[in-house]
Amino acid sequence: MFLIFDTETTGLPIRDDAPLTDFENWPRAVQISWQLHDLEGKLVEVKDFVIRPDGFDIPYNAAKVHGITTEVAEHYGVPLEEAMAEFSEAVKKSKYLVGHNIQFDINILGCEYLRLGQDNLLEGMPDIDTSKETTNYCQLPGGKGGGFKYPKLEELYQKLFNEGFAEAHNAAADVEATTRAFLELVRIGVFTNERLDFSPEDKQAFLRNYPDTVQPIGLKVESFKELARKLREKSADGTTEVVEEVVDASQEFVHLHVHTQFSILQATCEINDLIAKAKELGMPAVAMTDHSNLYGAFQFVQTALKNDIKPILGCEFQVCRDHADKTVKDNGYQQVFIAKTKNGYHNLAKLSSIGYVDGFYYVPRIDKELIQQYKDDLIAVTGNLYGEIPSLILNVGEKQAEEAFVWYHEQFGDDFYVELMRHGDATDEEREREDVVNQTLLRFAEKYGVKYFASNNVYYLSREDANAHDILLCVKDSEYQSTPKGRGRGFRFGFPNEEFYFKSSTEMQELFKDLPEAISTTVEIADKIESFSLARDVLLPKFEIPEEFKDPLDDEDGGKRGENAYLRHITYEGAKKRYGEITDEIKERLDFELATIANTGYPGYFLIVQDFTSQARKMGVSVGPGRGSAAGSAVAYCIGITNVDPIAYDLLFERFLNPDRVSLPDIDIDFDDEGRGKIIDWVVNKYGKSQVAQIITYGTMAAKSAIRDTGRVLQLPLSDTDRIAKLVPDTKLAKLFSWDDKQL
Repeated sequence: MFLIFDTETTGLPIRDDAPLTDFENWPRAVQISWQLHDLEGKLVEVKDFVIRPDGFDIPYNAAKVHGITTEVAEHYGVPLEEAMAEFSEAVKKSKYLVGHNIQFDINILGCEYLRLGQDNLLEGMPDIDTSKETTNYCQLPGGKGGGFKYPKLEELYQKLFNEGFAEAHNAAADVEATTRAFLELVRIGVFTNERLDFSPEDKQAFLRNYPDTVQPIGLKVESFKELARKLREKSADGTTEVVEEVVDASQEFVHLHVHTQFSILQATCEINDLIAKAKELGMPAVAMTDHSNLYGAFQFVQTALKNDIKPILGCEFQVCRDHADKTVKDNGYQQVFIAKTKNGYHNLAKLSSIGYVDGFYYVPRIDKELIQQYKDDLIAVTGNLYGEIPSLILNVGEKQAEEAFVWYHEQFGDDFYVELMRHGDATDEEREREDVVNQTLLRFAEKYGVKYFASNNVYYLSREDANAHDILLCVKDSEYQSTPKGRGRGFRFGFPNEEFYFKSSTEMQELFKDLPEAISTTVEIADKIESFSLARDVLLPKFEIPEEFKDPLDDEDGGKRGENAYLRHITYEGAKKRYGEITDEIKERLDFELATIANTGYPGYFLIVQDFTSQARKMGVSVGPGRGSAAGSAVAYCIGITNVDPIAYDLLFERFLNPDRVSLPDIDIDFDDEGRGKIIDWVVNKYGKSQVAQIITYGTMAAKSAIRDTGRVLQLPLSDTDRIAKLVPDTKLAKLFSWDDKQL
């Protein structure tokens, strides 16, 4: 016999390849439906059970798909043992298991057998998959490597019968559709006699029952969503709780969840504009919580302090199970941490570095073990809908969400806060999900004495920027903006509405007028954070100069007399080799440059650069002749850093170091690709790993490339996009936007 079956569950497994004994990995069955047909295709049995939850609840996102809420399952469900006993009898009568993407359902029910302490009757049974085995029949483009993709049940049904079917994601309806599709596939020979172990006589017997297109059996399927609605109406007592709503115009508000352009290709907030907006709105402080990095920390802190705004540094990390495990894709949950002190900032930096250096697998990742190690002086919050606790509420269950809540509370104590978000109006689907999460979080907060605060997940400054932000996301993911937002094939990622902007205190108070404490807590959090600067004196490795040039006074007052003297010595020695005769013009130029270098206080920088460029040449590593403003330095030329004579070519030293505006010199050095690694290793070995670092270079959008990217996303004709791009000067996009009308 053919057993065609399907399940509805509490969600998806964490790992598809996990053993069935890993009960935490596999979701629970909440509905089991099947039809049993004999080898001639005759219907033998139809059964459908909703499973009563025992020790688990049905999360919101799963119920949103199939309509089976915890309340529906408790009211209409049967114990798992009862349903599985009936199912087992059907299994024992069967020769083949049949289903659409059947391995998922085999695993779900196999795990349920093991949870009950029973043998897994499905293990080793022959199965027929109406998804994978009809790929060539349906020939749907979009598969891996340019092949055909597996058809969804709706796509297969449409191909076979040129019509859709109702109540998809109800196991009984899906079994009805799968059964009809399977029998039709047998009838038309897609499933061959060999595949089914049919004799010619078996196939003839089947065709006598189905000489024409197979018809559904006419199973009546009641909508679980309708049952849930009826239960809600029945449980309502007709009373409405009146909540006092308060808006206090004098109450300050602080944004604690903000992304800047340093959340690369994910946010559009420019730091200067962000601080200006906070100042304009009269906010005493503002946070920066970029994804996985602290790239913008220095600029953010300095700009905020200049404008009398308290900077709050945070980071939104991807927290996975094990950051060192790269055998399976696990992007983890988005978790926000905020630094209370400078030590907290250092801990954020350590976590970020570990995420990139050790934990990077698709995305930078950390784990809870690292959080425990570097949690000092950090504030933890529940985060957005992709945070661990909200995600568990929506996708797994309140029991698991509460366990995670308790873990964070135990780790951070009074520095753990519930974050409440309300994006969109009450009819918005995003808002509906947020309300489900908020209600649960508020219950947890009351139970464990945890404070809560209001938040808006900021990715752009104003509502008007929402479309530009959406285009940016399309550029990042190489998608067209016309592609509908959603999950799965044929959809793209995009924000659900235009509410992810930097809202004013008044707007936030209006959103949370029923929870005024949520507004005031943002100020309380800001007040417990110490204000600190990241600016500090430049630290250079100590360059060992020969004994005869050392000055004892340098040890007493930290002076650079010895380094300046040695730099002067090697400069004039080099000048003799470069020029032969040192003319008054050359001497005047060298003395001027050496005096300026001494005034900067960084002669050691020139000595170090001279040291490793000389070593590179000794090692046979090709060194560039000079690039950028450093080619204007005669000192750099004389000591062998560059090979361009600035005096001969009348190059300006002031473009490199201006005596009226002292700053740290910056010398660009080019090495050949093969030798670059060798000289870096040499520098690390000589000066110490803690004294050497490679720094990031940010690639910014040029105006023309930004126009072409936008044109592609908007599917504008290539000729039109190219024509517009050619009207724009060759410059950076940020510079172009800074020009006034006259400059344009």
